[in-house]
Amino acid sequence: MLKIKNWVAALGLSALATAAMAADITGAGATFPYPIYAKWAEAYKAKTGASMNYQSIGSSGGIKQIKAKTVDFGATDAPMSFEELEKEGMVQFPAVIGGVVPVVNIEGIKPGQLKLSGDLLADVFSGAIAKWNDKRISDFNPGVALPDAAITVVHRADGSGTTAVFTDYLAKVSPKWKETVGAGAAVKWPAASSVGGKGNEGVAANVSRIKNAVGYVEYAYAKKNNMPHINLRNQAGQVVAPDDETFAAASASTDWSKVPGMAIYLTNAPGAKSWPITGASFIVMYKEPANKANAAEAMKFFDFAFKEGKKMAADLEYVPMPDATTEFIRKSVWNRVNVK
Repeated sequence: MLKIKNWVAALGLSALATAAMAADITGAGATFPYPIYAKWAEAYKAKTGASMNYQSIGSSGGIKQIKAKTVDFGATDAPMSFEELEKEGMVQFPAVIGGVVPVVNIEGIKPGQLKLSGDLLADVFSGAIAKWNDKRISDFNPGVALPDAAITVVHRADGSGTTAVFTDYLAKVSPKWKETVGAGAAVKWPAASSVGGKGNEGVAANVSRIKNAVGYVEYAYAKKNNMPHINLRNQAGQVVAPDDETFAAASASTDWSKVPGMAIYLTNAPGAKSWPITGASFIVMYKEPANKANAAEAMKFFDFAFKEGKKMAADLEYVPMPDATTEFIRKSVWNRVNVK
């Protein structure tokens, strides 16, 4: 009996030692990947005892935090340029792929029932189309009963990578949007009737609250909140629905290894099945991290996510990074981070 007690005590001390050795890491930034980062963090802690504490504050906030060296990694959906990465002494890699979807709160409209082209979507968000029963929308949606109701545009109030992906798409499909609004993490929204929300959470909450509203969120937020999304006509002229298959189709032709800093948008991608507002979420780290042990643990965390988190990502309608890409990240990105 004494031997058993001693063995149990030793086992407990061993577990405590393992937990103590595991570094707790911190990250901050994009709200786009928050659902999957939270899921990965839960699984990683269960396996290793190490915590990954992530602040979902928006991409611009994540860049500010990593530059201030208050976190071990920053997260952004608006990739930093190769030139800026080199200037700041940083590396960047994509962690997961997902889709931004337009969502609505229109009585009687079910998910995917309303469809739009890119130019129509741009005109809705610019305010050029101000009512849901506008002839151009009605002509594109024969047989769909649309109300004679004013559209309220809901957009991000914070600096946002989701906004950067969304406006990058609108600028590609609408010359007028490109000229008058442009693209970026924060833009001046031109619609007369518009409301801001903080994070994907804030946009989802405002669209759900305001009748006849339209907004844009990462697809996991639309699913979680049972929000009707809009199906879109892609570059190939096909109307497609958002899901992990159409997000994967949009990223299929990308050779990440040939893009400096891996900085690329996946919007308006070619392919009959491609979802037109697809994007990756990126992780940014210093080449010479202030806390080397934490930087090493952060890379272990994402290595775990790449190897064992694929099903978790797919369950939330994200697309895991391809094996060839994650191998490139290990050999050509992480090897530039000095953790010794």
